[in-house]
Amino acid sequence: MRCPQCAQENPATARFCNGCGSRLETVCGGCGQANPPSSRFCNGCGQPLSGAPVSPRAPDSYTPRHLAEKILTSKAALEGERKQVTVLFADLKGSMELLADRDPEDARRFSIPCSS
Repeated sequence: MRCPQCAQENPATARFCNGCGSRLETVCGGCGQANPPSSRFCNGCGQPLSGAPVSPRAPDSYTPRHLAEKILTSKAALEGERKQVTVLFADLKGSMELLADRDPEDARRFSIPCSS
């Protein structure tokens, strides 16, 4: 049996591909019958196999050429950078009740003066 994902030849009894690990059979939701990956209908009960594997399309088949070129030329800018940061989360007693009726934008700007 040939894998639809990687074209690896597998034994007829294999349920998963030896090359890429993809499932080699589609199980019918109606009767539980195992079917070859290319089947569109169950060979046990004849129901359509809606979960039949679909081979993935390559990104260059649906990405506009100008966008692909822009992505490839600005690859370094898209990768970002790593930074080490410290984040402090604090919950003040009663703060949720105080902010519960406020608009999220308003609640974000709301601040309580801290006394030292």
